[in-house]
Amino acid sequence: MIDETVEEIQEMQTHSSSVVAVNATRALEELLEREFATAEEYVRALEQNGSMLRQANPSHASLQTAIRNVVDDVVEADPDTVADAKSLTQEKIDAVVSRVESAKALAAEHAAAFLEDGATLLTHDYSSTVLEALEQATEAGKRFEVYVTEARPRYIGRKTARSLAELEGVETTLVTDSANGIYLEECDRVVVGMDCIVDDVLYNRVGTFPIAATAAQLGVPVTVLGSASKIVSEGFVFENEFRSGSEVMLEPAEGFDVLNPAYDATPVSLLESVVTDEGRIEF
Repeated sequence: MIDETVEEIQEMQTHSSSVVAVNATRALEELLEREFATAEEYVRALEQNGSMLRQANPSHASLQTAIRNVVDDVVEADPDTVADAKSLTQEKIDAVVSRVESAKALAAEHAAAFLEDGATLLTHDYSSTVLEALEQATEAGKRFEVYVTEARPRYIGRKTARSLAELEGVETTLVTDSANGIYLEECDRVVVGMDCIVDDVLYNRVGTFPIAATAAQLGVPVTVLGSASKIVSEGFVFENEFRSGSEVMLEPAEGFDVLNPAYDATPVSLLESVVTDEGRIEF
């Protein structure tokens, strides 16, 4: 389960950062089924496997925080027996998962209340928090028109468009990434998720920065949704991920390089606000 989860994270099979954090944390439960001679041996295995999961995506703030919370708490408790160590691990896993899931739900609830009925929105990439916010808002009777960018080269936006199309009250249109400037002129707001905010920079799926910059030029406010745990002020250095060029083009690149960064950096000065489980903050 741990090896499979590491592979899933590396291949970005799951696009929601909160779901990645939950899946990675739950993967540690595999250790509860293994046999260990001593508590020390178990704790070493927990640290090693926690490190493997974290290294699967060093730039993923929610993942890093979730795994560290479990591992650090068990290590600091210094359990006397394997049974005690396993029991504490399960307790910490359950607590972390509950905290991540409740934070996402509460952030979505705050966003659903904030989004105006009848608004035309543009979103980018795939965010389970954005989807849940729109689902809650439409259940409350609100209606929206939503433009969704494709989020190339992996076309993650198509998954978002399909999910939104299932919501009654959302008129969904999929557009190419480079066409965002055309349709932003019709929008009341840009709503995106976030990988993390570190100091004064939002890190999110590549393509977020040009959308935010264009929106600022056109006077369209940009709101970011996510749990407060994704806002990091210290102790975390974002590391971008450069994925295979084969995601961009299948044929060999002869005489030129293909660069495929997974994330970009958007100054928070281009954002109007962030909505988290703790409420809404204006920049």
